[in-house]
Order: sequence, then C-alpha cells, then structure tokens
Amino acid sequence: MTIFFDKKTKTFHLQNAQISYLLGIEENNSLVHLYFGKKIKNYSGNYRYPRTDRSFSPNPPDASDRLLSLDTLPLEFPGNGFGDFREPAYNLKLKNGSRITDFRYDSYKIIAGKPTLEGLPALYVEAENEAETLVVTLKDTLSKLQLKLSYTIYKGFAVIARSTQLVNDSQDSVEVNRLASQSIDFPNRELDLIHLNGSWAKERQLTREKVNTGIKVLDSKRGSSSHHQNPFVALVDPTTTEFQGDAYGINLVYSGNHETVIQKDPYDQTRVITGLNSFNFSWQLGAGETFQTPEAVMVYSSNGLNELSHTYHDLYNHHLIRGEAKLKERPTLINNWEATYFDFNEEKVMKIVEEAKALGIEMFVLDDGWFGGREDDFTSLGDWTETEGKIACGLENLSQKIHEKGLKFGIWFEPEMISEDSDLFRAHPDWALGVPGRGRSLGRNQFVLDFSRQDVRDNIYQQMTSILDRIPIDYVKWDMNRNMTEVYSVLLDSENQGEVSHRYMLGLYEFLEKLVTNYPEILFESCSGGGGRFDAGLLYYMPQTWTSDNTDAVARLKIQYGTSLAYPISSMGAHVSAIPNHQTERKTSLATRGNVAMSGVLGYELDLTQLSTEEKKEIKEQVNFYKQHRQLLQFGTFYRLKSPFEGNDTAWMFVSKNQEEAMVFYYRVLTEASAPLTTLKLVGLLEDENYEFDGKMIAGDELMNIGFYINPELSGDYVSQRFYLRKV
Repeated sequence: MTIFFDKKTKTFHLQNAQISYLLGIEENNSLVHLYFGKKIKNYSGNYRYPRTDRSFSPNPPDASDRLLSLDTLPLEFPGNGFGDFREPAYNLKLKNGSRITDFRYDSYKIIAGKPTLEGLPALYVEAENEAETLVVTLKDTLSKLQLKLSYTIYKGFAVIARSTQLVNDSQDSVEVNRLASQSIDFPNRELDLIHLNGSWAKERQLTREKVNTGIKVLDSKRGSSSHHQNPFVALVDPTTTEFQGDAYGINLVYSGNHETVIQKDPYDQTRVITGLNSFNFSWQLGAGETFQTPEAVMVYSSNGLNELSHTYHDLYNHHLIRGEAKLKERPTLINNWEATYFDFNEEKVMKIVEEAKALGIEMFVLDDGWFGGREDDFTSLGDWTETEGKIACGLENLSQKIHEKGLKFGIWFEPEMISEDSDLFRAHPDWALGVPGRGRSLGRNQFVLDFSRQDVRDNIYQQMTSILDRIPIDYVKWDMNRNMTEVYSVLLDSENQGEVSHRYMLGLYEFLEKLVTNYPEILFESCSGGGGRFDAGLLYYMPQTWTSDNTDAVARLKIQYGTSLAYPISSMGAHVSAIPNHQTERKTSLATRGNVAMSGVLGYELDLTQLSTEEKKEIKEQVNFYKQHRQLLQFGTFYRLKSPFEGNDTAWMFVSKNQEEAMVFYYRVLTEASAPLTTLKLVGLLEDENYEFDGKMIAGDELMNIGFYINPELSGDYVSQRFYLRKV
C-alpha cells in the first residue's frame, strides 16, 4: 500500500496489491483523472490527454496552449465557467452573485490511516497501517475558497474511499448548491450502468442498461435513501458478467437525499458524479466555516460483479459495521407483527414465546402497539410511554419472563415520527416538519419530526432511554414509515431552509451515535417501511436492516439478489411468514420460505401457535440447521450463480473463508411441461480437494467445471433445493 507523488511527471499514484488510482496536474494546475483499475507497478507519465483543436471549446484563463480545453479534459473534480460545459461536481454562489470559481491545484498531504468525518458515518480503520489517505487541496485565490479532496486506499481491498471538504477562508458567506463526494471521468469506452431501483415491497430491483450519450440522473428527493433508488451504481463493460470483466462500484455512505449523475459526452467520455442531492439544496457557509460531504466508496473488480460484491461485503463487515455485533453471529427471532398486528396481550405474547422456545428460536420481538394507547396507526407516535394494562404484567416483567424462558427480548420504536393524535403533537405542533400557514401531508397517518432540532432530539432520546434504562432489552427495531414532505424548520431563517434535509440527517446521525455508544449491548436493526433506508450510512450504526416488508419468498429472490450487490448478507433481515403471504397472497412451501430466509439473517413473522405439528417440526429443523451453519451463511463468501432477473431459475451459494464447506441454494419459480434439464456449476471451491456432496465424494474441480444436474423430478411452482458440501 503506497501513495506517492512523482514530481517529474506531476502525478499521484495510489496503489496496493489490487488497484492503482492515478491523478495528474496539468500545466495550468488543473487536477485531472488518469486511471482507476488493475494495479500498475510504475507509471511512466506517458498517458496524457491528447491536445486537439475543437471548435467552440474555449481555453481556460492563462492557458499557454490553445489546444488545452476543459471541455474534454478528464477533470478530477470539475467545475463550470471556464469552458467545461459538462455536469459540474460543485455549484457555489459567491457574495457578488457569481457562480464562477477557478480551483487550481495547490498542495497535498499524505496521512497514515484514515481521518474520521465529523458528524457523518464513514469507513474506519482500527490501526493506522490498514490504510493511507491522500488529501489534495485545490484553491480559488480570488474567492479564498479551498476544496480538500480526500482519497483513502486500504491495504487489502480494491477500494478508494472519497469525500470532499469545502473551506471558506474569505470574510463572506458562500452558498453551496452542489458539492459532490466524488467525480470520475472514464475515457472513451462503452459502458453499461447497473443500478438498484424499485418501490415499497419491491426494493433494489436490478436494472442494467447501456450508457448512452446524454445525461441520466438517479436520485432520491424523499428525505431518505429510499425504496425507489438505492445510492449504489456500478459501471461495467458490456461483456462483464458475475464472473468476468471490469466493474466499478460507487456507493454513497448516506441515508438521505442523494444524487448520481451519469453523463456521456459527444466524444464517448463518461462522467459519474455522486453526492448529496442538489435539488432544493442550499447551504450557507459562513466565513471560516467548512462543509464536509458524505463519503463515496469506490470499488474496482477485474473479475466481474461477484468479486465487486465480495469486496463490499468484506469491507463493510470489517470497516463500516461497528460494535459488539461486528462479525458475530446474529440471533434467530420471532416478530409478532404479522401474527397479531396491534391485537396482542400478555397471554398471546407468552404463547408465541413458549412455541418459539420449543422450536429453538432465540429472540422474541414485540412490534408496533405497546406504547401511548396505540391500537391502530392513527395515534400515539411520539408518546414513548408504555400503554398501561395492554401487557398485564408490564413490559419489565414481560422481559423478565421472556429472559427466564431463555430467549432474548426486542422491541419496536419509530422515533422520527409523530401522530397528530398524540400528547407530544398537542404540546409541540411546531416540532413536526411543516410550513407555517400550510396544511401538512399525512403519510400512514403520521408526520415527520424535525430531527434538525436539538430540542426535538433531546426529548425523543429521553423518552427512549427511559424505556431502555428500565427494561432489559437486547434488540431494537428502529422504523421510519414515511418520506418527508413540507420540508421546513421553523427554527431556521429563510435563507437556511435549503439546509433542512441535510441537517435532519446530521441530527439523526448524532442521535444514533449517542444511542449506540450508550447502549453497546443492544443489537439495533434499521427499517423504513421495510428496505426504504437500506444504505451504508445506517449500517455504520445498526449492523442489520429489515430488507423489505415483502416477506413473500418469490419476491424476496429479486430483492435479496439485488441487495447483495453492495450489502453483506449479515446485514439482511429475512423472515419466514405465513401463507397466503400478506403482501402477495402467494402460497409457497415452508421449505422454500426457509431456504430464502436463511440466505439472510433468519427470522420468523407468523403466529407459531396456529401451526400444525408437522409445520412446527419443519421449523425446528430449519432453525437447528441454520444455527449449525450460521457462520457460513452470515459471513461466508456469497456467490450469485443464476439471476432471477434473467430467467425462471435462481441460484446462489456460500463458501467458507477457508473453502472447506459450502452451501448451495437453487430456486425455480414456475414449473413447465418438458422443462429443460438444468446443470448447475459451482464456484469458489478447492480444485484438488474432495467434497462430500449429496451423499457422494466429488472433487472441487468437477463440481466447478462439470457441475451437476438439478433433480429433474423437482416439480411444482415455487420449489427449491439446498445442498451442503464439506471438504473431506
């Protein structure tokens, strides 16, 4: 792992065993992008952008070469105003109304390790020798502004972590309307774009499309990373597959409004910019102040999308997720939501707990409806006090009873929301986001609390901790069930209203940092109407996320497949639920539901007391099997073999880090007459070792190169098979 500056060629070279990242300084001190990809041992300085005369491409001020134009130069952090007419990485308004800034290279420093980003989630190091960081400073001498571009390269990962800091050294305020976390210009090449879009109950659907000339914007304006567009993209060669070809991933470590702009220019150069959403964003940066962007995690793979995902998974498990749950096996759980909804009492809960104990399930989670007199979704959000009498023995005694049964106890909160019918709203209606004099939009009969306000956060924190301090709680499900509207804070002046969404996120992160620091023993799981805020930002505080409210096994094939592109399996909450499924009305076998759910963090969300003896026996076997192989399934290397987005079959597998065991899952959605015979080839095994497989001894090279037939007798819709391999 090395970062060095070559004075002769005026180039920076970030390098480890896997990758190189090259920056150059042009003669007018413009910082340009040269290369990101497979490791280059030494860079000669030969690869320089060619000079060519292009009409209507102006020369920047003081350029000695009339062929030098910013209009085509692959700039590392492009602006606008001196001849680059493409999308800029920043947009700043100066006191005189001008938006013209001229940032030139000024200096650099190399730092051992990785500095933290104040107030923001980010990758971290546990020892300085794990990473190095390059900080390049660009200056605009007239406005007295500095841009500090940060690049961290890790020792063992094909990763560049980037962020940007704007420093205002002037005596005047500057309005920031866009400040990206990263920008990269790809030279002339054909590229495909892969992104994860969707909606509620249909999150992270994989879309792959050709990058065409023009501009494409992928974003969320919803106040969250959203069900609709995850803050992850990949740029890949047209021939790239799961197992071969170049792939570049960009994942923003942020949970709010985000934006990725992809622009292909007339010369077949592609620019990709990622960061905070610039829509309605304006930040007043006062004299002497700095503004820090979220971090963008850029990953390169020369061996396809599976390798790209392996890097993200291992990186996030080791350098993003924190706390006592880091790299530890997560418990199986039973959640009462789809079993009882709001209609529960102590007797119902304890009957479910008794059944869970008998089946080997390790934790009971009490979902919505335990607080403030809440019997439906019209009331009580914001009143985080126990509903007296709903649980006859009280929550503290309930927790004790559950613990005495040998189970852990978890509980549901939705701290960012407030009901109109609540004591908190009656006392503080101004605490909800809203424009004075205008009506407020309702979503799920609730408003959004203004988490940009310290007094709001302090009140909710005090209410939550009064519960957490009194009741022994092992797990908290943190929910957020609507997007932001009427984004306005009555505490801020008119010129600061464009800051509310980001100040909200900074307030939320401050809240979560305090919460997880003070309650390190609690396992936190984030949720936002299911997977509406499944992002790297929240994984920094909560090591797992409820993947989707849609628990249908067939729908989950696509949801979990897409999610796995960037996020670890250990972060994906996945439950077996009742049939007909409550979201799709589909009926699937318990075996298929189990095989899909144990390809994540296994849980159950159904009324255990209503199951037949045979169903209970099957669940007990599932739970025992999962516990035996939980380390492999939560932290093994995950390979996608067959995509549900490309056909009727889905397959994936897990391989232990020492390659001595593996688990393979195969799913077929619909049956058909005279169906083709299916061969499945495995990956990731030791070629020269034998594995016990389906009662036989078979060498790894045979399983990977020849494969095996899926049982042709497998019939019916929504079927699955599971195979366990162990090196002999």
